[in-house]
Amino acid sequence: MSQHVFKRAAVVAATVGLAGLFGAGIASAHVTANVYGDQPAKGGYGSIFFRVPNEDAKLGTVKLEVDIKPEYGIGSVRTKPIPGWTAQVTESRLPQPVTTASGTKITEAVTKVVWTAQPGTKIGQNEFQEFQISAGPLPANVDQLEFPAIQTYEGGKVVDWNQPTPASGEEPEHPAPTVKLAAESEDGDHASMTAGASGTEAAAPASEDTTARWLGGAGLVVGALGLGIGGGAVLRSRRAAAGHSAANGNTEGTK
Repeated sequence: MSQHVFKRAAVVAATVGLAGLFGAGIASAHVTANVYGDQPAKGGYGSIFFRVPNEDAKLGTVKLEVDIKPEYGIGSVRTKPIPGWTAQVTESRLPQPVTTASGTKITEAVTKVVWTAQPGTKIGQNEFQEFQISAGPLPANVDQLEFPAIQTYEGGKVVDWNQPTPASGEEPEHPAPTVKLAAESEDGDHASMTAGASGTEAAAPASEDTTARWLGGAGLVVGALGLGIGGGAVLRSRRAAAGHSAANGNTEGTK
């Protein structure tokens, strides 16, 4: 097989690979619910991040609405402030009381959280924003939470992310953001309320410190090699000069 054929095969493979990457990027560009660190436990508290990418080439995202199902009976939701955005948490009276894992009956629960961009703020093209909440107590009778969401663009364009993922696992066109729940914690405390956020913040400095140490060590090694090379060059130069002087001296002596 000629070299030309190999080159053509490589180009085709690269093109297919890039197409796959771009296709995967487009398919996954939807509103998602994410957890950084340990999964929130049933009956406990959890920190959840709603990631909102902007999919329109001309319009920016200016609003996100997240519905929290009344049957979850989540009585407390706190939002993290984001510059340029306002957050509104809505509580509603439940049609039927919900009993939590601790035995408490909830008659009112949070049913919606809305983030709205202030004038001059938006999620632009090729950008995304994350909206964080700390919520609980989480239900103990479900394996995952589903958060139907509405993404609003400039000019009033609306995209619903509310389709449940079937048991087959095949992702629908507009899937609702979901978060899986871990087994119920034995201690039942509220330590997991900010576990995702604190875990992320704690991991960043450790990573940066490790990187700085690695770079510092690499710099010392490179510096040592540089000194060694420089010293060797100076030594060789001195030896050459000494040899040259000795040669000149011998010549003059013979004369």
